[in-house]
Amino acid sequence: MAPSNHENTARVLPDIANEARAALAGALDWVGMGEIEMPVVLAGDGGRSVAKVNAFVNLTQPDVRGIHMSRLYLHVDKMLSNEPASPASLRRLLKDFLDSHAGLSDRAMVSLRFEHLVRRKALASDNSGWKAYPVTITAVMDRGHFALELGLSVAYSSTCPCSAALARQLIQEQFESDFAAGKALDREAVLAWLGSEQGIRATPHSQRSHADVKLRLVPSFQDFPIVEAIDRIEDALKTPVQTAVKRVDEQAFALLNGQNLMFCEDAARRIQSALRKDERIADFWLRVSHLESLHPHDAVAVATKGVAGGYTALPEGLGAR
Repeated sequence: MAPSNHENTARVLPDIANEARAALAGALDWVGMGEIEMPVVLAGDGGRSVAKVNAFVNLTQPDVRGIHMSRLYLHVDKMLSNEPASPASLRRLLKDFLDSHAGLSDRAMVSLRFEHLVRRKALASDNSGWKAYPVTITAVMDRGHFALELGLSVAYSSTCPCSAALARQLIQEQFESDFAAGKALDREAVLAWLGSEQGIRATPHSQRSHADVKLRLVPSFQDFPIVEAIDRIEDALKTPVQTAVKRVDEQAFALLNGQNLMFCEDAARRIQSALRKDERIADFWLRVSHLESLHPHDAVAVATKGVAGGYTALPEGLGAR
């Protein structure tokens, strides 16, 4: 007699990861799932974004074939689909990872990568527009110790101080050529000259640049200070890239660039100084990259807060302490 439908659905499915032993023994630092597509809503924000999620635990038992990956996915789906992401919810998520892998794992990690949209006002006009900021949130539970990292990328404009000085010299030379020494200057003629391409014969080079920042947050945060951290960085640099731009906004942007000439070293120190003043940031690492228009390579500077046992110039990743 053929088995009934009930008998077919009730049969026990093989669980190779649980039943089979590893052909080669060895503990593994991290095992899990990468680039899981999930919605994410931040506590206190309300906006929904699409996130790429990485979910991992370690495997402490060298003879065990594998972890329960489906459990990681289901825990991530349950949390992100039903509540805003916050430091507290990520801590609970990591605890769920470890509870579901009792006896196999004592470390867990989750990271969320998404773009956070912020409405930005124009510099001078009444317009505004949306700007997307790449964000990565990483949480680690390591043998009961919780660590939280916020990663941000901020785009800005940088105008080279050396190029500005060279341009000014050429303008001076052109002035000497066009207005002979010993002759009275005609104010209207000088004003017209200053507004001409002949007079302003050289301009400094500027380029789109970006600051990539990792912030180790103190554990008392109720939510993620994404916009506050972005504002602090942009206020330090003075020349963030714009969204809606009319001519009056472009002129205001040109003025800001002229008043804030920056080598990559200057930009790194501005951000470093601003982040040091924020008591909510326990440690930080930053890298600024000026995508030079003068040559095909970038000008780069890296800085850290200098905390003992904290970030180094070339961090390998977030680790709990």
